[in-house]
Amino acid sequence: MSYDLAVWQGDVPPNDREAARAHERLYEQYLEADELVPAASSIADFVAALTDRWPDRETGDDTPWAATPLIRGASGPYIHIALAWRSADGASVFVAETANARGLICFDPQTGSLRTH
Repeated sequence: MSYDLAVWQGDVPPNDREAARAHERLYEQYLEADELVPAASSIADFVAALTDRWPDRETGDDTPWAATPLIRGASGPYIHIALAWRSADGASVFVAETANARGLICFDPQTGSLRTH
């Protein structure tokens, strides 16, 4: 079980309901497709910033990642990130702040809300 976050490039949804719809549409379009497309450069740069902080070579006690490599969860302008529950509080803040600093949208499927921090 993991604590999941979704990050994507695009216009900021006007509310959480629209963000949830965008997340579902993007997940289906990009991650459930027969063939994944390469991550957009903005997503690849975002992943690089995350892995500068916490390398994604393995999962375990010294990393917040529940699934690696992170880029495997990316396709086009969208990435799905799985965090380990034990480190989700602090790591999710870093993920959201890093996404927002790069003009990306961060959505928390557990709470059904946009994340800014």
